[in-house]
This record gives sequence, structure tokens and C-alpha cells, in this order.
Amino acid sequence: MCSVHDTVEFEKHGIPATVIITQAFRNAAEFQFRGKGMEGHPYVELPHPISNLKRDEMRELTLRHVDEIVRQLTA
Repeated sequence: MCSVHDTVEFEKHGIPATVIITQAFRNAAEFQFRGKGMEGHPYVELPHPISNLKRDEMRELTLRHVDEIVRQLTA
């Protein structure tokens, strides 16, 4: 999961970062964070799948998570 690796690299450089995944990738994300020494790092989890969502459905889903993303990046 390149997104987890990118998040870890940003964090190592003092840049707040998070990753947005779907439920299907939860275990993989947690495994990668643990393997990179950042066990418990927060991430945003969306339902799976999302590829079948229409544009307005994706927008609605995204807007429901904006506050969580902001919290993770400003904590």
C-alpha cells in the first residue's frame, strides 16, 4: 500500500498525513503501519466498494469524512 508508505514518510519529516482506505484494506493498512513502526496511526476508512458509486454519492460520502480528515491532520 503505497499510500501508507507515503503517509509514514511525510510523518517522519514532520508533515501531518493520513491515508484514506476502504474497509477491504484495513488489515493491510494496519499491517503496513505496524511494519513501519507506526502502529496505531490513524486513517480514514470508507465503506467498500466505492468504485460503483455515482458522482453525487461519492461526494456525499466524502463530505461525511471531511471533519475526521481535518482532525487527523491537525491533531
